[in-house]
Amino acid sequence: MTEGEIAEFLAPPRNLQVATINQDGTPHLVTMYYAVIDGKVVFWTYRKSQKVFNLRRDPRITVLVEDGKEYGELRGVQITGRATLSEDHDAVMAVGERLFVRYFGDDLNDAARAGVEASAAKRVSITVEPDRIVSWDHTKLGGGY
Repeated sequence: MTEGEIAEFLAPPRNLQVATINQDGTPHLVTMYYAVIDGKVVFWTYRKSQKVFNLRRDPRITVLVEDGKEYGELRGVQITGRATLSEDHDAVMAVGERLFVRYFGDDLNDAARAGVEASAAKRVSITVEPDRIVSWDHTKLGGGY
């Protein structure tokens, strides 16, 4: 995919597969919601989650967004890089608000904001600083698979 196609692919709310490295070297793989902020994939998670422990020890991360059911429909973007963690309350709130609107609708009323605030108190935001981006789009194969 081109850079523009990658941006377009990442724009809708899809699931993000997040891979970090456990202390014993095995992969830790989980699914998260994400947003793209300033051209980078960003998500939030609980401070005490395994992925945060892993990233504090080793900031290497790989994330994957994929789509498609049949082989000729498969598309995806894999980003390998380093994670930047932030515990700054305003930054974490901004990510939480963005995720709420992205996945649950655009009405960030007072009750929704209070829910995000309560959750943000226990979370960190994680920005994926890309070193390498790989993408594929089987819809471009024209049935020749």
